[in-house]
Amino acid sequence: MRREQVQPACHSDFEPDRLSCLPGHVIDQILSHLPLREAVRTSVLSSKWRYKWATLPNLVFDNQCHSVASQDHSDIKNKLLRIIDHVLLLHAGAINKFKLSHRDLIGVTDIDRWSLHLTRRSVKEFVLEIWKGQRYKIPSCLFTCQSLVHLELFNCWLKPPSTFQGFKNLKSLDLQHVTLAQDVFENLISSCPMLERLTLMNFDGFANLNIDAPNLQFFDIGGKFEDISFENTFQLSVVSIGLYLNFETNQNRLRGSSSNLLKFFVHLPHVRRLEVQSYFLKYLAIGAVPLKLPRPCIDLSYLSIRMNFNDSKEISTALCLLRSSPNLQELEVLARPDEQNVLIHPYCGEDEYCSCPIMQLRHVRIDGVSGTKPELDFISFLLLYSPVLERMTVKPVSSGVTELMKELLRFRRASGRAEIIYQESP
Repeated sequence: MRREQVQPACHSDFEPDRLSCLPGHVIDQILSHLPLREAVRTSVLSSKWRYKWATLPNLVFDNQCHSVASQDHSDIKNKLLRIIDHVLLLHAGAINKFKLSHRDLIGVTDIDRWSLHLTRRSVKEFVLEIWKGQRYKIPSCLFTCQSLVHLELFNCWLKPPSTFQGFKNLKSLDLQHVTLAQDVFENLISSCPMLERLTLMNFDGFANLNIDAPNLQFFDIGGKFEDISFENTFQLSVVSIGLYLNFETNQNRLRGSSSNLLKFFVHLPHVRRLEVQSYFLKYLAIGAVPLKLPRPCIDLSYLSIRMNFNDSKEISTALCLLRSSPNLQELEVLARPDEQNVLIHPYCGEDEYCSCPIMQLRHVRIDGVSGTKPELDFISFLLLYSPVLERMTVKPVSSGVTELMKELLRFRRASGRAEIIYQESP
Protein backbone atom coordinates (compact mmCIF):
# COMPACT_ATOMS: atom_id res chain seq x y z
CA MET A 1 0.00 0.00 0.00
CA ARG A 2 1.12 3.45 -0.81
CA ARG A 3 1.97 5.42 2.29
CA GLU A 4 0.16 8.72 2.42
CA GLN A 5 2.34 11.74 2.73
CA VAL A 6 2.13 13.26 6.15
CA GLN A 7 0.98 16.86 5.93
CA PRO A 8 3.16 19.28 7.87
CA ALA A 9 1.52 20.93 10.83
CA CYS A 10 0.03 24.34 10.23
CA HIS A 11 2.59 27.03 10.93
CA SER A 12 0.02 28.95 12.87
CA ASP A 13 -0.21 26.12 15.40
CA PHE A 14 3.30 26.93 16.56
CA GLU A 15 2.78 30.66 16.67
CA PRO A 16 2.21 32.14 20.10
CA ASP A 17 -1.14 33.80 20.68
CA ARG A 18 -1.51 37.47 19.90
CA LEU A 19 -1.71 38.51 23.54
CA SER A 20 1.66 36.92 24.26
CA CYS A 21 3.18 38.66 21.25
CA LEU A 22 2.32 42.14 22.50
CA PRO A 23 5.33 44.27 23.39
CA GLY A 24 5.96 44.74 27.09
CA HIS A 25 5.21 48.47 27.06
CA VAL A 26 1.83 47.79 25.41
CA ILE A 27 0.94 45.29 28.12
CA ASP A 28 1.95 47.84 30.75
CA GLN A 29 -0.29 50.43 29.11
CA ILE A 30 -3.26 48.04 29.07
CA LEU A 31 -2.79 47.10 32.72
CA SER A 32 -2.49 50.74 33.77
CA HIS A 33 -6.07 51.37 32.57
CA LEU A 34 -7.59 48.45 34.45
CA PRO A 35 -8.81 48.33 38.04
CA LEU A 36 -6.34 46.38 40.18
CA ARG A 37 -8.72 43.42 40.48
CA GLU A 38 -8.97 43.07 36.70
CA ALA A 39 -5.24 43.60 36.26
CA VAL A 40 -4.48 40.68 38.59
CA ARG A 41 -6.94 38.46 36.70
CA THR A 42 -4.95 38.92 33.47
CA SER A 43 -2.36 36.53 34.94
CA VAL A 44 -4.38 33.60 33.50
CA LEU A 45 -3.98 34.82 29.89
CA SER A 46 -0.51 33.41 29.30
CA SER A 47 2.83 32.86 30.96
CA LYS A 48 4.01 36.25 29.74
CA TRP A 49 1.11 37.92 31.53
CA ARG A 50 1.26 35.79 34.68
CA TYR A 51 3.24 38.14 36.89
CA LYS A 52 3.11 41.24 34.75
CA TRP A 53 0.58 42.89 37.09
CA ALA A 54 3.13 42.56 39.90
CA THR A 55 5.17 45.38 38.37
CA LEU A 56 2.32 47.90 38.26
CA PRO A 57 3.62 51.16 39.74
CA ASN A 58 0.19 52.39 40.89
CA LEU A 59 -1.75 50.33 43.44
CA VAL A 60 -5.32 51.48 44.07
CA PHE A 61 -7.44 49.60 46.59
CA ASP A 62 -10.96 50.98 46.40
CA ASN A 63 -14.52 49.69 45.99
CA GLN A 64 -13.60 48.12 42.65
CA CYS A 65 -10.72 45.99 43.87
CA HIS A 66 -12.96 43.05 44.82
CA SER A 67 -16.47 41.82 44.12
CA VAL A 68 -19.04 42.19 46.87
CA ALA A 69 -20.57 38.76 47.40
CA SER A 70 -21.44 39.37 51.03
CA GLN A 71 -23.19 42.14 52.91
CA ASP A 72 -21.30 41.32 56.09
CA HIS A 73 -18.88 44.19 56.74
CA SER A 74 -16.53 41.90 58.63
CA ASP A 75 -16.25 39.56 55.65
CA ILE A 76 -15.66 42.46 53.29
CA LYS A 77 -12.98 43.91 55.55
CA ASN A 78 -11.17 40.58 55.95
CA LYS A 79 -11.21 39.96 52.21
CA LEU A 80 -9.86 43.42 51.54
CA LEU A 81 -7.04 42.89 54.03
CA ARG A 82 -6.09 39.59 52.40
CA ILE A 83 -6.06 41.20 48.96
CA ILE A 84 -3.74 44.01 50.04
CA ASP A 85 -1.42 41.59 51.82
CA HIS A 86 -1.34 39.34 48.75
CA VAL A 87 -0.60 42.18 46.32
CA LEU A 88 2.13 43.75 48.46
CA LEU A 89 3.74 40.35 49.05
CA LEU A 90 3.98 39.50 45.33
CA HIS A 91 4.69 42.97 44.03
CA ALA A 92 8.15 43.12 42.49
CA GLY A 93 8.51 46.56 40.92
CA ALA A 94 8.66 50.13 42.11
CA ILE A 95 5.56 51.50 43.87
CA ASN A 96 4.92 55.08 42.83
CA LYS A 97 1.38 55.37 44.15
CA PHE A 98 -0.53 53.62 46.92
CA LYS A 99 -4.18 54.52 47.44
CA LEU A 100 -6.45 52.94 50.02
CA SER A 101 -10.03 54.21 49.89
CA HIS A 102 -12.85 51.74 50.52
CA ARG A 103 -16.30 52.64 51.80
CA ASP A 104 -16.28 49.74 54.29
CA LEU A 105 -12.77 50.33 55.62
CA ILE A 106 -12.18 51.49 59.17
CA GLY A 107 -8.84 52.21 60.76
CA VAL A 108 -7.03 48.92 61.31
CA THR A 109 -3.55 48.25 62.62
CA ASP A 110 -2.65 46.56 59.33
CA ILE A 111 -2.30 50.06 57.87
CA ASP A 112 0.77 50.59 60.07
CA ARG A 113 2.39 47.48 58.61
CA TRP A 114 1.57 48.46 55.03
CA SER A 115 2.87 51.99 55.62
CA LEU A 116 6.19 50.65 56.88
CA HIS A 117 6.47 48.41 53.83
CA LEU A 118 5.72 51.31 51.48
CA THR A 119 8.22 53.69 53.07
CA ARG A 120 10.91 51.06 52.51
CA ARG A 121 9.85 50.92 48.86
CA SER A 122 10.20 54.71 48.50
CA VAL A 123 6.57 55.34 47.60
CA LYS A 124 5.95 58.72 45.95
CA GLU A 125 2.17 59.12 46.34
CA PHE A 126 0.33 57.99 49.45
CA VAL A 127 -3.47 58.33 49.71
CA LEU A 128 -5.35 57.06 52.76
CA GLU A 129 -9.09 57.65 53.12
CA ILE A 130 -10.81 56.19 56.18
CA TRP A 131 -14.53 56.49 55.54
CA LYS A 132 -15.81 54.96 58.79
CA GLY A 133 -15.04 55.08 62.47
CA GLN A 134 -12.71 57.32 64.43
CA ARG A 135 -9.85 59.27 62.96
CA TYR A 136 -6.89 57.03 62.33
CA LYS A 137 -3.53 57.96 63.82
CA ILE A 138 -0.91 58.06 61.10
CA PRO A 139 2.03 55.77 61.99
CA SER A 140 5.31 57.49 62.75
CA CYS A 141 7.12 55.59 59.99
CA LEU A 142 5.25 57.60 57.34
CA PHE A 143 6.84 60.81 58.60
CA THR A 144 10.28 59.42 57.72
CA CYS A 145 9.38 58.83 54.07
CA GLN A 146 11.38 61.46 52.19
CA SER A 147 10.39 60.07 48.79
CA LEU A 148 6.82 61.38 49.14
CA VAL A 149 5.71 63.84 46.48
CA HIS A 150 1.94 63.70 47.13
CA LEU A 151 0.26 62.99 50.48
CA GLU A 152 -3.52 62.78 50.84
CA LEU A 153 -5.26 61.90 54.12
CA PHE A 154 -8.96 61.71 55.03
CA ASN A 155 -10.30 61.19 58.57
CA CYS A 156 -6.86 60.92 60.13
CA TRP A 157 -4.97 62.20 63.16
CA LEU A 158 -1.47 63.52 62.62
CA LYS A 159 1.05 63.47 65.44
CA PRO A 160 4.59 63.32 64.01
CA PRO A 161 7.48 62.09 66.16
CA SER A 162 9.76 64.68 67.75
CA THR A 163 12.44 63.79 65.20
CA PHE A 164 10.25 64.80 62.25
CA GLN A 165 12.20 67.06 59.90
CA GLY A 166 9.53 67.61 57.27
CA PHE A 167 8.97 66.18 53.80
CA LYS A 168 11.75 67.61 51.66
CA ASN A 169 10.29 66.48 48.32
CA LEU A 170 6.57 66.89 49.01
CA LYS A 171 4.81 69.02 46.37
CA SER A 172 1.14 68.30 47.09
CA LEU A 173 -0.59 67.97 50.47
CA ASP A 174 -4.33 67.25 50.82
CA LEU A 175 -5.73 66.99 54.38
CA GLN A 176 -9.48 66.58 54.91
CA HIS A 177 -11.29 65.83 58.18
CA VAL A 178 -8.01 65.75 60.07
CA THR A 179 -6.88 66.52 63.59
CA LEU A 180 -3.50 68.07 64.37
CA ALA A 181 -2.13 70.56 66.88
CA GLN A 182 -1.25 74.18 66.10
CA ASP A 183 2.52 73.66 66.31
CA VAL A 184 2.28 70.46 64.26
CA PHE A 185 0.47 72.25 61.45
CA GLU A 186 2.90 75.17 61.33
CA ASN A 187 5.94 72.88 61.44
CA LEU A 188 4.45 70.61 58.77
CA ILE A 189 3.90 73.46 56.30
CA SER A 190 7.17 75.27 56.90
CA SER A 191 9.14 71.98 56.72
CA CYS A 192 7.99 71.19 53.20
CA PRO A 193 10.11 73.60 51.12
CA MET A 194 8.93 72.18 47.77
CA LEU A 195 5.20 72.39 48.57
CA GLU A 196 3.19 73.72 45.61
CA ARG A 197 -0.39 72.60 46.35
CA LEU A 198 -2.15 72.66 49.73
CA THR A 199 -5.73 71.57 50.38
CA LEU A 200 -7.12 71.73 53.91
CA MET A 201 -10.78 70.95 54.66
CA ASN A 202 -12.71 70.43 57.91
CA PHE A 203 -9.87 70.32 60.42
CA ASP A 204 -9.65 70.68 64.17
CA GLY A 205 -6.97 71.05 66.81
CA PHE A 206 -5.85 74.54 65.77
CA ALA A 207 -7.50 77.86 64.88
CA ASN A 208 -4.73 80.05 63.44
CA LEU A 209 -3.51 79.41 59.92
CA ASN A 210 0.06 80.56 59.48
CA ILE A 211 1.12 79.64 55.95
CA ASP A 212 4.87 79.83 55.28
CA ALA A 213 5.52 78.17 51.91
CA PRO A 214 7.80 79.90 49.37
CA ASN A 215 6.84 77.62 46.44
CA LEU A 216 3.10 77.38 47.13
CA GLN A 217 1.00 78.00 44.01
CA PHE A 218 -2.43 76.49 44.86
CA PHE A 219 -4.23 76.89 48.20
CA ASP A 220 -7.73 75.58 48.93
CA ILE A 221 -9.12 75.71 52.46
CA GLY A 222 -12.50 75.38 54.12
CA GLY A 223 -13.18 75.15 57.83
CA LYS A 224 -13.57 76.96 61.13
CA PHE A 225 -10.63 79.16 62.03
CA GLU A 226 -10.01 82.52 63.69
CA ASP A 227 -7.14 84.01 61.77
CA ILE A 228 -5.02 83.45 58.67
CA SER A 229 -1.69 84.92 57.63
CA PHE A 230 0.71 84.33 54.78
CA GLU A 231 4.48 84.59 54.75
CA ASN A 232 6.85 83.91 51.85
CA THR A 233 3.95 83.02 49.55
CA PHE A 234 4.84 85.24 46.62
CA GLN A 235 4.29 82.41 44.11
CA LEU A 236 0.71 81.77 45.22
CA SER A 237 -1.64 82.24 42.25
CA VAL A 238 -4.83 80.21 42.94
CA VAL A 239 -6.56 80.77 46.30
CA SER A 240 -9.92 79.49 47.53
CA ILE A 241 -10.89 80.17 51.16
CA GLY A 242 -14.14 79.25 52.89
CA LEU A 243 -14.65 80.29 56.50
CA TYR A 244 -17.43 78.31 58.17
CA LEU A 245 -17.66 80.66 61.16
CA ASN A 246 -19.65 83.88 61.50
CA PHE A 247 -17.42 86.54 63.07
CA GLU A 248 -20.08 89.22 63.49
CA THR A 249 -20.35 88.78 67.27
CA ASN A 250 -16.63 89.08 68.05
CA GLN A 251 -15.05 91.31 65.40
CA ASN A 252 -13.72 93.87 67.84
CA ARG A 253 -12.14 91.22 70.04
CA LEU A 254 -10.27 89.73 67.11
CA ARG A 255 -8.60 92.54 65.23
CA GLY A 256 -9.48 95.90 66.72
CA SER A 257 -8.96 98.70 64.20
CA SER A 258 -6.34 96.92 62.07
CA SER A 259 -7.28 95.86 58.56
CA ASN A 260 -7.63 92.17 57.80
CA LEU A 261 -7.91 93.04 54.13
CA LEU A 262 -4.49 94.72 54.02
CA LYS A 263 -2.88 91.96 56.05
CA PHE A 264 -4.29 89.26 53.79
CA PHE A 265 -2.93 90.64 50.49
CA VAL A 266 0.57 91.66 51.61
CA HIS A 267 2.11 88.33 50.59
CA LEU A 268 -0.18 87.64 47.62
CA PRO A 269 1.18 89.89 44.87
CA HIS A 270 0.61 87.39 42.04
CA VAL A 271 -2.78 85.91 42.87
CA ARG A 272 -4.54 85.03 39.62
CA ARG A 273 -7.77 83.31 40.80
CA LEU A 274 -9.42 84.12 44.12
CA GLU A 275 -12.51 82.54 45.67
CA VAL A 276 -13.89 84.12 48.86
CA GLN A 277 -16.42 81.62 50.20
CA SER A 278 -18.82 81.31 53.15
CA TYR A 279 -18.04 84.03 55.75
CA PHE A 280 -14.51 84.90 54.66
CA LEU A 281 -15.53 88.26 53.16
CA LYS A 282 -16.87 89.17 56.61
CA TYR A 283 -13.44 88.31 58.01
CA LEU A 284 -11.72 90.51 55.42
CA ALA A 285 -14.11 93.37 56.28
CA ILE A 286 -12.94 93.45 59.91
CA GLY A 287 -11.07 96.65 60.72
CA ALA A 288 -10.50 99.67 58.49
CA VAL A 289 -11.37 98.99 54.86
CA PRO A 290 -9.28 101.11 52.46
CA LEU A 291 -10.62 102.59 49.25
CA LYS A 292 -8.19 100.33 47.38
CA LEU A 293 -5.17 98.20 48.16
CA PRO A 294 -1.73 99.85 48.31
CA ARG A 295 -0.50 97.38 45.67
CA PRO A 296 -3.00 96.44 42.96
CA CYS A 297 -3.67 92.79 42.12
CA ILE A 298 -2.30 93.04 38.60
CA ASP A 299 -2.62 89.33 37.80
CA LEU A 300 -6.10 88.76 39.22
CA SER A 301 -8.38 87.71 36.35
CA TYR A 302 -11.06 85.67 38.20
CA LEU A 303 -12.83 86.61 41.43
CA SER A 304 -15.66 84.79 43.22
CA ILE A 305 -17.13 86.30 46.39
CA ARG A 306 -19.98 85.32 48.68
CA MET A 307 -21.42 88.32 50.48
CA ASN A 308 -24.24 89.78 52.52
CA PHE A 309 -25.68 92.70 50.56
CA ASN A 310 -27.17 94.13 53.74
CA ASP A 311 -23.71 94.64 55.26
CA SER A 312 -22.14 97.86 54.01
CA LYS A 313 -18.68 96.80 55.22
CA GLU A 314 -18.80 93.68 53.09
CA ILE A 315 -19.90 95.77 50.11
CA SER A 316 -17.04 98.20 50.76
CA THR A 317 -14.60 95.29 50.91
CA ALA A 318 -15.89 93.88 47.64
CA LEU A 319 -15.61 97.30 45.99
CA CYS A 320 -12.06 97.66 47.27
CA LEU A 321 -11.16 94.37 45.59
CA LEU A 322 -12.74 95.52 42.32
CA ARG A 323 -10.88 98.86 42.41
CA SER A 324 -7.63 97.01 43.10
CA SER A 325 -7.98 94.50 40.24
CA PRO A 326 -7.40 96.42 36.99
CA ASN A 327 -7.26 93.26 34.84
CA LEU A 328 -10.20 91.38 36.31
CA GLN A 329 -12.19 89.71 33.53
CA GLU A 330 -14.54 87.29 35.29
CA LEU A 331 -16.59 87.98 38.43
CA GLU A 332 -18.97 85.74 40.35
CA VAL A 333 -21.02 87.13 43.23
CA LEU A 334 -23.10 84.83 45.42
CA ALA A 335 -25.48 86.26 48.01
CA ARG A 336 -25.48 84.61 51.42
CA PRO A 337 -29.19 83.77 51.79
CA ASP A 338 -29.01 83.20 55.55
CA GLU A 339 -28.27 86.89 56.16
CA GLN A 340 -30.10 88.67 53.39
CA ASN A 341 -32.91 89.71 55.74
CA VAL A 342 -30.58 90.84 58.52
CA LEU A 343 -29.41 94.46 58.39
CA ILE A 344 -25.76 94.81 59.40
CA HIS A 345 -24.12 98.22 58.84
CA PRO A 346 -27.06 98.98 56.52
CA TYR A 347 -26.01 102.39 55.21
CA CYS A 348 -23.80 102.30 52.16
CA GLY A 349 -23.41 105.83 50.78
CA GLU A 350 -23.40 106.66 47.10
CA ASP A 351 -19.76 107.78 47.38
CA GLU A 352 -18.87 104.12 47.84
CA TYR A 353 -19.49 103.64 44.13
CA CYS A 354 -17.63 106.76 43.05
CA SER A 355 -13.96 107.16 42.12
CA CYS A 356 -13.88 103.73 40.56
CA PRO A 357 -11.62 103.16 37.55
CA ILE A 358 -12.96 101.60 34.39
CA MET A 359 -13.06 97.82 34.82
CA GLN A 360 -12.14 95.15 32.26
CA LEU A 361 -14.91 92.75 33.24
CA ARG A 362 -16.18 90.54 30.43
CA HIS A 363 -18.30 87.94 32.23
CA VAL A 364 -20.31 88.49 35.43
CA ARG A 365 -22.58 86.10 37.30
CA ILE A 366 -24.83 87.26 40.17
CA ASP A 367 -26.52 84.43 42.08
CA GLY A 368 -29.07 84.36 44.91
CA VAL A 369 -30.34 87.94 44.77
CA SER A 370 -33.91 89.00 45.52
CA GLY A 371 -34.04 92.52 44.08
CA THR A 372 -33.23 94.65 47.14
CA LYS A 373 -31.82 98.16 46.68
CA PRO A 374 -28.23 97.26 47.76
CA GLU A 375 -28.22 94.39 45.24
CA LEU A 376 -29.56 96.57 42.44
CA ASP A 377 -27.08 99.35 43.25
CA PHE A 378 -24.22 96.86 43.02
CA ILE A 379 -25.44 95.45 39.70
CA SER A 380 -25.97 98.95 38.30
CA PHE A 381 -22.42 99.87 39.32
CA LEU A 382 -20.99 96.86 37.48
CA LEU A 383 -22.90 97.69 34.30
CA LEU A 384 -21.92 101.35 34.44
CA TYR A 385 -18.15 100.81 34.85
CA SER A 386 -17.61 97.78 32.57
CA PRO A 387 -17.29 99.03 28.97
CA VAL A 388 -16.09 95.67 27.58
CA LEU A 389 -18.70 93.56 29.36
CA GLU A 390 -20.05 90.76 27.16
CA ARG A 391 -22.42 88.84 29.41
CA MET A 392 -24.04 89.24 32.83
CA THR A 393 -26.08 86.34 34.20
CA VAL A 394 -28.46 87.10 37.08
CA LYS A 395 -30.13 84.29 38.99
CA PRO A 396 -32.66 85.20 41.73
CA VAL A 397 -32.92 83.34 45.00
CA SER A 398 -36.39 82.13 44.03
CA SER A 399 -38.67 82.17 41.02
CA GLY A 400 -41.29 84.83 40.48
CA VAL A 401 -39.11 87.89 41.11
CA THR A 402 -40.50 89.65 38.02
CA GLU A 403 -39.70 93.21 39.19
CA LEU A 404 -36.01 92.34 39.23
CA MET A 405 -36.00 91.68 35.51
CA LYS A 406 -37.72 95.00 34.81
CA GLU A 407 -35.13 96.88 36.87
CA LEU A 408 -32.25 95.15 35.09
CA LEU A 409 -33.54 96.18 31.68
CA ARG A 410 -33.71 99.85 32.75
CA PHE A 411 -30.06 100.04 33.89
CA ARG A 412 -27.57 101.98 31.79
CA ARG A 413 -24.73 99.94 30.33
CA ALA A 414 -21.26 101.15 29.45
CA SER A 415 -20.91 98.28 27.01
CA GLY A 416 -23.07 98.40 23.93
CA ARG A 417 -22.84 94.64 23.44
CA ALA A 418 -23.46 93.58 27.03
CA GLU A 419 -26.05 90.80 27.23
CA ILE A 420 -28.08 90.38 30.42
CA ILE A 421 -29.31 86.84 30.97
CA TYR A 422 -32.05 86.41 33.56
CA GLN A 423 -31.90 82.82 34.79
CA GLU A 424 -35.01 81.65 36.60
CA SER A 425 -34.58 79.49 39.71
CA PRO A 426 -36.14 76.03 39.57
